[in-house]
Amino acid sequence: MKTYEEINEKIKQGKAVVVTADEVCELAEAEGIKAVAEKVDVVTTATFGPMCSSGVFLNFGHADPPIKMSKIWLNNVPAYAGLAAVDAYLGATAVSETEGIQYGGGHVIEDLLSGKPIRLEAEGCKTDCYPAERVSVQITLDSLNQAILLNPRNAYQNYAAATNSSSRTLHTYMGTLLPRLGNVAYSTSGQLNPLINDPEYRTIGLGTKIFLGGGIGYVLGEGTQHNPNQLRAANKVPLSSAGTLMLMGDLKQMNPRYLRGATIKKYGVSLMVGIGIPIPVLDEGIAESVSVRDKDIYTTIYDYSVEKLSRPTYGRVNYQELKSGSVQINGNQVPTNPVSSLFMAKEIAAILKDWIRRGEFFLVEPICLLPRDTRLKPLPQKEDESKKDGLKL
Repeated sequence: MKTYEEINEKIKQGKAVVVTADEVCELAEAEGIKAVAEKVDVVTTATFGPMCSSGVFLNFGHADPPIKMSKIWLNNVPAYAGLAAVDAYLGATAVSETEGIQYGGGHVIEDLLSGKPIRLEAEGCKTDCYPAERVSVQITLDSLNQAILLNPRNAYQNYAAATNSSSRTLHTYMGTLLPRLGNVAYSTSGQLNPLINDPEYRTIGLGTKIFLGGGIGYVLGEGTQHNPNQLRAANKVPLSSAGTLMLMGDLKQMNPRYLRGATIKKYGVSLMVGIGIPIPVLDEGIAESVSVRDKDIYTTIYDYSVEKLSRPTYGRVNYQELKSGSVQINGNQVPTNPVSSLFMAKEIAAILKDWIRRGEFFLVEPICLLPRDTRLKPLPQKEDESKKDGLKL
């Protein structure tokens, strides 16, 4: 058994053994799980992909005369103004009122981070303490008092793969799905994925310090749609989406290489988010979890052409198969394509590894771990009025 304090002391002394999730798999295969537990202190994990449930809280500062903003646009992208006078939340998927899905909230966040000026337009109801009714100015990231990235749902533990059996092309959040099972899209970094490496949530929870968008971030707890009660394989890795994380960090510390606006063709706008999470190897159980390989991580292929919440499936595949470039469906080889970037995930895991080895990043033990007993509930369905004999409730 190791403790966070012992590992942090080794980091401070420059003696900690830190490896990426890819590297620990090689060590486990060569020397076994016991050797991993004895030799390795920290394993760095990472993912980089479109994470629609993301956004940023902004404080603009007060105008003169002051205004209580009730409607806000940033480069013609609407932001939520139902907060205090000059606070706003800009969602990553908000769409420009002039450019449509070619530009949206994710792009505004990237432009702010890149140092570009942003046009702020706001309207407000005149009050005795807020006499101004309109404002139109240019802002930059430096001019903002706070810019806090707060993402309600990031870093899915696993994610379904998608295909399309219909005769027409589909444009989805999983990208373009070609007709007649023309491709299979997937969106998880497999053996590098943070929650895959901590399947039972033994080290990740409220307060966990992470790499977020090129800077320092923290886990606030479970993300929305956190659903740990999913069918799991013998290695405890879920066979579907399962856990999620709510994350936050200071946008002013981040880097546009690891936080990018994205347009998904004929679907909408998103934000590409780079996340890296260190997993402390406290015992052999964690050593075994972080040594999981792509060939042992499975997901399900769903048919997105069926417009139902419960879509039909084409069985399960592992990430070794998905990353190979093709999988077999009904006896045919079908090409695969990732929605997330494995290249960027590898880069982030290596950067976080370097930060820790140089003593620039220390582990933070979570205040409380992610819940393991929550369940995902669907939206209640509207009752069919025609079957109520005219009786309305």
